[in-house]
Amino acid sequence: MVETLTGFAVVVLAVMVGYVLGRTNLLGPHAGRVLTRLTFYVLAPFLLFVVLSQADTQLLFSSLLPVSAVAAIFVVAVYLAVAKLVWRRPAGEAVIGALATGFVNSNNIGIPLSLYLLGSAAYPAPVILFQVLILTPISLFVLEATTGKRVSLVRVVLRSLMNPIVFSSIVGVLVSLSGVSMPPIVLEPAMLLADACVPVLLISYGLSLAGQRLLGAVDHRRDVILATVLKLLVMPLAAWLLAGPLLQLPAEDVFIVVVLAALPSAQNVFNYAENYGVGVGIARDAILLTTIGCLPVLMLANILLA
Repeated sequence: MVETLTGFAVVVLAVMVGYVLGRTNLLGPHAGRVLTRLTFYVLAPFLLFVVLSQADTQLLFSSLLPVSAVAAIFVVAVYLAVAKLVWRRPAGEAVIGALATGFVNSNNIGIPLSLYLLGSAAYPAPVILFQVLILTPISLFVLEATTGKRVSLVRVVLRSLMNPIVFSSIVGVLVSLSGVSMPPIVLEPAMLLADACVPVLLISYGLSLAGQRLLGAVDHRRDVILATVLKLLVMPLAAWLLAGPLLQLPAEDVFIVVVLAALPSAQNVFNYAENYGVGVGIARDAILLTTIGCLPVLMLANILLA
């Protein structure tokens, strides 16, 4: 329990440092964007490559991935059913809300929390692959089709594969499957950059929270509330139900999938919404609410399941 509280304290401190830096504008107006691009294009790919290249392949392709995938698909389907059939939302808005419901922040928040709570940063990596290789191409296909842009499934898939997070993860998995041990002259420089990822990305996330206003999207508050409830409560419960009572997985595996399911909505959802000009308020508010609310949910999961 002490180790878990220490992990939360480390994460919260780094995020608060970033928040203070954002409020005081000490690093300038472009600091958040610079740090975000640094982590996305450089530090996070190195971290995922190092973790996956040295990970046990049985862990990467264990039952944890399908359980996490089924839980995500379930809440996405529930949100889409309510948004389209009950509220009659446009397809683009419904897709953005669904992504905010089931697309977890397995990178910016998932990696450090997994490192401190679960003992390894490898657990979110299969979830990242599932989201970027399956959920992202399908979602972008719908968004491009509904916003009047020419759509090419091949182009979307290729763009997803060349994403630095995905590419480094695939290379890391291939190295792990090959059984080749990387020489120190390759591994140690990669680890140097990988070690910088967690503190930098937490500070950059704290920067992104500065100046945000809760429930600013007045016309879509019920969309935000539905996405938040599904994300923080229903998705972890679905993961627990599937992994525990139904599949009877070991207690450690049940705890892992519940933690992964309780992670907040991914910041990538806001990027997609802003890029296509649809559901921006839904994405922004859902990300902020789930980020604030995930900590007590994760603490409760740790008390009950760890």
